[in-house]
Amino acid sequence: MFPTLQDLAPWLPPLGSHEVFVALGLLAAGVVFLIERRRRGVSDPRVPYLVLGALAGAAVFSRLGTWAQHLDPSKNLSLIDQLAHGNASMLSALVGAWLGVHVAKRIVRYPDRTGDLFAPAVALAMCIGRIGCLLTERPGTPTGAAWGIVLDPEAAAWVGAPAGVPLHPSFVYEIAFHAVAFALLWFWLRHRDIAAGETLTLYIAAYGIFRFCVEFVRGNEVAWAGFTRPQLFLMVTIPILLVRIALMARRGAFGGVAASRAPAPIPPASIPPASTADQRSDAHEQPV
Repeated sequence: MFPTLQDLAPWLPPLGSHEVFVALGLLAAGVVFLIERRRRGVSDPRVPYLVLGALAGAAVFSRLGTWAQHLDPSKNLSLIDQLAHGNASMLSALVGAWLGVHVAKRIVRYPDRTGDLFAPAVALAMCIGRIGCLLTERPGTPTGAAWGIVLDPEAAAWVGAPAGVPLHPSFVYEIAFHAVAFALLWFWLRHRDIAAGETLTLYIAAYGIFRFCVEFVRGNEVAWAGFTRPQLFLMVTIPILLVRIALMARRGAFGGVAASRAPAPIPPASIPPASTADQRSDAHEQPV
């Protein structure tokens, strides 16, 4: 494991690897957001407040999502300790970011949908941020695949995983997923005729399904009936997203939307033909 950058290379500063890659992910997301905002011609001065709402919501809910894990309150951290030192959940961060944007919209009275601005930025941030998870967290469950990660005793003790056994590189799977998702969003979906905001819905739904599957090799604690806590959460949220996508698809949200929303062209003004009586009158008035 590489908890600090100096563990990667001795000439690097002694900064936390996870924190650095999360920061790099946010920085890259900010650049992508600005590019997409300019491309779409969104110049409303209230948009930065939506970004602040997303960041604040993600920061708070990422910690709250892992707070009340035990029915016995004495086994959970206090709320203050959880917000300051508790484990963070990426799924909870996404929920918090979504809520933060909507709260900010209500406060500043911003009416338009903004999912298309956030979708590629979030995918890139997740891709880069997961590198920090790969360097500092338990890779996954044991596997017989040749690409498994083998930890030495010291690293295994650090993350609570078995030593000398190939483990699923679950975070590599996530990095690959988000890299592909970003490529699809950036080079294809954002140029398609899709209803405003729905690219984010498609991305979150796809990630939810992927995350549910990868949890089987992630190595997280089983909470109930063989499923982890993230899987139980996704069992509730994925159907909601899929129903929304199905309803939007029936309304034509994923094809021909831009054309249907475009104003109809104004036909050229036409002069009604003169009546026969008018033509005769004009003929009498013409000079000989």
